[in-house]
Amino acid sequence: MNEFAESYWCFLPYPVLYKIFQHLTYQELNSAGQVCKFWYEVSLDELLWKELFFKHFLVDPTIPVLSGRTWYNEFKRLCYHIPVVQTETIVDHDDQVLHVSFSHNGKYFATCSKDGYVLLCTSKYPVNVKYVRNMKSFKWKYTQYSQFNESDTLLLVSGVHFGTTHSTSGEIAVFNLDGFELQCRVVNKPYDIFGTWYSDQYLLSGDIHWLAHLVSSSYLWLNKASQEAESELVPITHCLYRFYNRHASSIRAIMIANCLPNSENVNRVVEREVGEPSQGQGSSSQHGNPVSHNDLRWLPCDMRVDLCNEMFETMEIDFPYPIWYNAQYRKVEFETNSANERIEEMHMLEDSEDNNSETSCEADSDRYVTTDKYLIFTTGFKTYTPHQIGFKRIKPFVFPKTMDLGPSLKERLILFEQRKEQMKSGSPPPDPDWLDFDQVSEKFDKIDHLIDLHGHIVGMGLSPDHRYLYVNSRSWPENYVISNPLDPPPIAQEIDIHVIDLVTMEQVGTMLKSHKAFSPNNECFFIFLDVGNEYVASGAEDKHGYLWDRHYGACLAKYPHTDVVNSVAFNPKDPEMLVTTSDDCTIKIWRSRAKANELGLDQSAFQKGIELRKGKSLPNKRFR
Repeated sequence: MNEFAESYWCFLPYPVLYKIFQHLTYQELNSAGQVCKFWYEVSLDELLWKELFFKHFLVDPTIPVLSGRTWYNEFKRLCYHIPVVQTETIVDHDDQVLHVSFSHNGKYFATCSKDGYVLLCTSKYPVNVKYVRNMKSFKWKYTQYSQFNESDTLLLVSGVHFGTTHSTSGEIAVFNLDGFELQCRVVNKPYDIFGTWYSDQYLLSGDIHWLAHLVSSSYLWLNKASQEAESELVPITHCLYRFYNRHASSIRAIMIANCLPNSENVNRVVEREVGEPSQGQGSSSQHGNPVSHNDLRWLPCDMRVDLCNEMFETMEIDFPYPIWYNAQYRKVEFETNSANERIEEMHMLEDSEDNNSETSCEADSDRYVTTDKYLIFTTGFKTYTPHQIGFKRIKPFVFPKTMDLGPSLKERLILFEQRKEQMKSGSPPPDPDWLDFDQVSEKFDKIDHLIDLHGHIVGMGLSPDHRYLYVNSRSWPENYVISNPLDPPPIAQEIDIHVIDLVTMEQVGTMLKSHKAFSPNNECFFIFLDVGNEYVASGAEDKHGYLWDRHYGACLAKYPHTDVVNSVAFNPKDPEMLVTTSDDCTIKIWRSRAKANELGLDQSAFQKGIELRKGKSLPNKRFR
């Protein structure tokens, strides 16, 4: 009788077996598929895995599977191929670790810290610290940011000078990766402009000049990474832009993006001026700790999220909400997915050719930039805290063959004496009224486009294809009137993530309550995020890093530290590797279960990230 029953189960009709399998968990479904070939076939039914996928990862059921993927493979990817195993921990820094960045080839990553050091590490398991440089020998207080150039031959390191409490002086240093020798140093002020590569051999830095009360000018300088002067203390620079700042704001957090060929803003300059804040109204009575989103009725995006969606009724209070994209984003994603796959294949071939060829080329080849680029930065109009994202389109140009070294000390003394003589001989020309922008506007470069996020911007990350900009911000209360630019509005405790399409310059996605922050406006600091082809990750002040899937929007994992997580970074050649850095002075390396098995590691011996999904925790065994 038992043998008959067993054989009977093997011959159940497909619809009956499918109905039974609908009641199984994904672990049980995997086990059932090992009974026989017929059960294996039914266990891979796409509708079964689609239902499990939406239920398990709390994904909006209207979102289609990625082109060329199956729901089973996508379920497997989000369970087995996301970085979640803490395979290594680096404790070489003695103070808060502020930033981490990867080389484009994925071989190295660099970290910056308040201990004044910059570390260059190899990413191959086990991670090894290759170079260490103490920047305090250059009168740096600490290092704060780093970035590799396009050819991965140079590393830009940004830092903060020693000085008074209110000093904003900083500096950028460039090191080569062959011996980690110093190539150049340039002044960078304010230091939170960070600096960025414009091309492989040229970088951008900043400087600020005060013109009047709460009014200044931000200069952006083009610098050559390899100095031709006798000393690296003499920068070779060229002034690229000069922007007008009001209300004690300034240009900060600059980055460069390649303009896509189908940009709708190629020949368009937005002439709309942001209005002045209303006058004559009293300031808000809200003081003390930043308000929570529970106290706000205003959502910072034109899309409204249904916070009472049935899909989230059973969620825990601290469960992060997903990224919500509008129809425009989904349409573009669908239309470009196959094209992006072809581009990635081409890039893989190019990378292979580059690896097999010499990287050296003519010294002047990098002087010619043939494509348009966007200069992206944060700024402010109503208050000194950065609440706007500015865009300036940079047309192709040829870098000056001989860049300006600036006047020598002797020449500056001569000019000073000449001005003194002019003052004695007659009345000096009157200074312009710097407070009247209309009177002095011709002296400054115009910003092409401004996007106001109505909140304190605390982080930005660019997608690998340079199509989308992801922004961390902390919202202001709705209709808050700023009467004093030095007294910005209270900010929400939760950090929102906004997604901006750099082709249309429109916001196409948002995520509310993505992760938490607790510092007030005057102590708010940058929380870096990173964007890969498949995932988005961000640090947070709640002692965790976070990981989301870009396509489905679901929050997949949290990475625990014992203090604020300042920065996260994906390996650009290995999305299954993530690095997080924290105020707890540690650097944690996270790899996927698949990578851990590939490396022959016993996963039970390692700490795991916190996986955010509905149902039982994932066992360590592999999907079949």
